[in-house]
Amino acid sequence: MNPADMSLPPLAAAFVFGLLGGAHCIGMCGGIMSALTFAVPPSMRQPRRLAGLLLGYNLGRISSYMIAGALVALLGSVLNHALDSFALVLRILAAVMLILMALCIANWWKGLLRIEALGRVLWRRIEPIGRRLMPVVKVPQAFALGSLWGWMPCGLIYSMLAWSLAVAEPLRAAAMMGAFGLGTLPA
Repeated sequence: MNPADMSLPPLAAAFVFGLLGGAHCIGMCGGIMSALTFAVPPSMRQPRRLAGLLLGYNLGRISSYMIAGALVALLGSVLNHALDSFALVLRILAAVMLILMALCIANWWKGLLRIEALGRVLWRRIEPIGRRLMPVVKVPQAFALGSLWGWMPCGLIYSMLAWSLAVAEPLRAAAMMGAFGLGTLPA
């Protein structure tokens, strides 16, 4: 991979998409985060412990985004090598998904919610594993749950994964998904 391929503009754009998706993130995951916080026994709710748990959740979640981005980019790479003209198709798909994500963030179109339904099949298998980790009282538990949480159906993540598919370079896609995840942190 050429170091120039890790240039700042795509990483900055991914970060900004994460920031702008904050309202969606709060609406989708805010209640979950509140429930997880209140599930911690009151005697263990010291600010330092809660901060560690939050860090664990988010590092796990962002790690899973990066893994998914790398896997999808690997698929894109295989498709690009197998089919000469497929790169253009992937770029068009990524552009369309990013436009749809912008429309969703602006609250002008909710079609990404239908796309989220595709991920529910996988989520039904992952979610019971997460339940076994609760209540979360240790950072490794939080990291593990966050790693599972990152696979929750989400149209914004799927839009970023479409971009990863078009990038077709696993390390670059992982970096973009990491930047996106960091952008979601304030929410």
